Amino acid sequence: MPSPRVFSSEHSGTFNGRKLRYTATVAETILTDPAGQRTASVFTTSYIRTDVPKGTVRPVVFVFNGGPGSASLWLHMGFVGPKRVDFADPVHPPTTPPFHTVDNPDSPLDVADIVLIDPPGTGYSRILPGGKPEQFYGTAQDAQMTVDVIERWTREHDRWNAPKYLMSESYGTIRAAVVARLLAGGPMATGTMDGMTLNGVILLGQSMDMSGSGGDDARYLTALPTLAATACYHHKGPAGCTAESQVAAAKAFAADRYLKALYAGNALPEAEREAVTAELSTLTGLPPAVIKANDLRVSTGVFAHELLEGQEVGAYDGRYTLPLAGSAKDPVADDPAMGQYVPGFVGAFNDYIRHDLNVTVPEAYEAISFRAVNGRWDYGQGPGVPIYSNYAKDLATAMRRNPRLRVMVGAGYYDLVTTLGSAAYTIAHAGIPQERTETHLYPSGHMPYLGNEARTALARDVRTFLSQ
Repeated sequence: MPSPRVFSSEHSGTFNGRKLRYTATVAETILTDPAGQRTASVFTTSYIRTDVPKGTVRPVVFVFNGGPGSASLWLHMGFVGPKRVDFADPVHPPTTPPFHTVDNPDSPLDVADIVLIDPPGTGYSRILPGGKPEQFYGTAQDAQMTVDVIERWTREHDRWNAPKYLMSESYGTIRAAVVARLLAGGPMATGTMDGMTLNGVILLGQSMDMSGSGGDDARYLTALPTLAATACYHHKGPAGCTAESQVAAAKAFAADRYLKALYAGNALPEAEREAVTAELSTLTGLPPAVIKANDLRVSTGVFAHELLEGQEVGAYDGRYTLPLAGSAKDPVADDPAMGQYVPGFVGAFNDYIRHDLNVTVPEAYEAISFRAVNGRWDYGQGPGVPIYSNYAKDLATAMRRNPRLRVMVGAGYYDLVTTLGSAAYTIAHAGIPQERTETHLYPSGHMPYLGNEARTALARDVRTFLSQ
């Protein structure tokens, strides 16, 4: 059998004003089943600082995106990597090549080493002939695979005593929650007492609660702050508004008058219905007729199509727009945000990994695999069966077992997919210790690092979190 492939190179860069040297290693890890059969090839990309005194204990951050079926290039080229995709205007990125990378001083490499993980079926990682999709394409299977990769990397790099963190995005926050629970082990988890614990978990664009807890009306209540902030961005909110002021006003309205109106249903007096409609119109920028037609319950999809005449607002980032005309209604490819920023990320990453990191493999780098991975995902009831759970409870369990585990939540004001309100609701209702949890909001979308202001603020908060 061929040996696992490894590509290493030496570099230097300046991060947070500090010049340093580091090794970049793209390495293949071969996973095996209990019988020793090779089941999957998993690639990691590690950035390890080399100009530190011998014996220095540096934190390690294990980083992954979500999907399920997404590779890690989004966090890689948007935030944590030493180079990032060059978007001079993040809301109007180039959509045709050539695409470029620039130095990324916001990478936290000055305070921690970084390990990016691409699960099987994403990036260069693949299921081998001895493996089967059902061994990896599922919430439980995927989490166990991630635990195995983290433990293997820790042993091979002699970092057992290093502070360890997870940084996750979107579905990756589910992976992080389950991995945090599994790492310590136990007879009901891994079958052994592994004893590995985490110092912290970073959740970006969190999506841990997929159960719909809180009832149908909860999604309208929790979405309202994001709709209000997005309306303000497009000059559809009150005069002089800001994202912060709109979020505060929407939260207050949702927690009281709006909640009571939705609870009343058809018993709501007409005068109160008119008053609530007027307030929703002021907050969201939508015409009263649209709000009435939807019985006071405006979904993010309706908002995206009705806010701007003839234009669709991006679900993954409400700052982006495209004409309504010509859309094929693909929820991802035709989303104004994903449709515009994906080409730059994919093009810049492929150029970077080949020419800067000197990686030569025959496999194509799979950015997001919808049909082969996402469409076959097993949430616990078999492949493709949409039975969902609240995985925030896994994180609550991990925090109970580890009284020093801390959590940082980062959300974008303009994320209509995993809204800032849903993040707050999930964290507040899953048994997660509030005193060990911090939440930060950024002027961005589902990827809360798109744009210089957002990325700089996120970098500051992450550095502080990793240094505590």
